[in-house]
Amino acid sequence: MFKTKAMVHSLQAQDEVTILHENGLNDVIAEYNGKRYTAIFNPFSGLYYVDDKYGILMDQHRCPACGEFIPDTEEGTLADKTA
Repeated sequence: MFKTKAMVHSLQAQDEVTILHENGLNDVIAEYNGKRYTAIFNPFSGLYYVDDKYGILMDQHRCPACGEFIPDTEEGTLADKTA
């Protein structure tokens, strides 16, 4: 888990995100504003691309591609903030 700058779909600009899970270039889970989204890494630009429009994770604790459990972070998840 680490923080980095990434392109955020809704902003069409870079912002800081937390990369929670990475299993190859196309199997990335990122946390942005307390929610978890799918993301990819582009090795040519050196940037992560976070899809906060269409890549919202229905299960905030499970990777949709490999099924791996993703624990909560210090910031928590949306479920923690609304409960």
